[in-house]
Amino acid sequence: MATPRVLAIVLAGGEGKRLMPLTSHRAKPAVPFGGIYRLVDFALSNVINSGYLQVIVLTQYKSHSLDRHIAKTWRMSALLGNYVAPVPAQQRVGKHWYLGSADAIFQCLNIIDDERPDIVVVVGADHVYRMDFSQMVDAHIASGAELTVAAIRQPIAMSTEFGVIETDPSDPTRISAFREKPTDPVPVADSPGEILASMGNYVANADALVAAVTADAENADSRHDMGGDLVPAFVERGAAGVYDFIRNDVPGSTDRDRDYWRDVGTLDSYFDANRDLISIEPVFNVYNYKWPLHTGYTGLPPAKFVHAGPDRIGYAADSLVSPGVIVSGAGVSGSVLSPGVYLHSWSAVSDSVLMDGVKVHRHAQVHRAILDKNVIVPERARIGLDRQHDLDRGFTVTDSGITVVPKGTVVEI
Repeated sequence: MATPRVLAIVLAGGEGKRLMPLTSHRAKPAVPFGGIYRLVDFALSNVINSGYLQVIVLTQYKSHSLDRHIAKTWRMSALLGNYVAPVPAQQRVGKHWYLGSADAIFQCLNIIDDERPDIVVVVGADHVYRMDFSQMVDAHIASGAELTVAAIRQPIAMSTEFGVIETDPSDPTRISAFREKPTDPVPVADSPGEILASMGNYVANADALVAAVTADAENADSRHDMGGDLVPAFVERGAAGVYDFIRNDVPGSTDRDRDYWRDVGTLDSYFDANRDLISIEPVFNVYNYKWPLHTGYTGLPPAKFVHAGPDRIGYAADSLVSPGVIVSGAGVSGSVLSPGVYLHSWSAVSDSVLMDGVKVHRHAQVHRAILDKNVIVPERARIGLDRQHDLDRGFTVTDSGITVVPKGTVVEI
């Protein structure tokens, strides 16, 4: 059988309201993560590492920084016909923006028509994971399904947070029902304590996908959503399959991070996912060179730790420290420091995520906080140590006690 022609579509128009204030000035897929990455880099790295080199990224909400990042970072060989192309909402079929993920694909059918792929891989742009989509494509073709949904096993108690997939008892690769956030889910046949939750990743026969989004566009009662509308339509006619993520074997993965997948849809989940990177044996290993995570930082100097005198030592323990960081007589523990962070003498940063260009001045303290780009923490200021004081200064504080300081803030003492 000839190798199928595959087009990858990355859905990157998400607003990310639950990540406010991190999404006040940028789309959710453009949110920095893990020091040097942006969330979209995980989806794009997975697609490219899978061997799919014709990729369009559908953008919409506050997309400038996302478009710029893609344009500067994700440049492919045009000589070989490869590309990663951001495609903004263009109102090609009416005077409205994307109404949902299915409508986003419908409004870009001209691209599918131009490329004429056999298979379309559709992935979200705001999850942290590794996945070889070529294995899912092979399983999809072998199954004979028109649409295949990637699923990850989750505790049955979390069923109300996901679209839940129920399978045909006689054929566990076929979807018998797709239910949004059910309270009475059917567990996985071989694991009574787990459900199959949709990952928001799909593989479809191109002709079937075109027909489905076209029919959906004509349905006035539809929400025009891939998971909420298109998948049930395929299920109803017995044409939907499921791909269990546990089957995916990414080169270089370990038993600890093999089936890692995080939806960083809230501030707490974003914070926790960053923390997953920094343990001695990380829950998610960014040091897997066999399945690299590509991003765009180049030309930065190495990180620097200075002062080793008896009264001040620049150090970082149990932390990720990016290029361009200067730790000058400051102490860091359990934190992620992004490029250009500068920590001055006698300052202390613990259990925190600091984005690009953050400056923490002398004797300041930062604890259990997320500081967005270019935040200035003045001398002796304290963040994350007094919840009411943080709220009084207009910062967001989550129920678990994570303080979030918006981009460009000059913190008041």
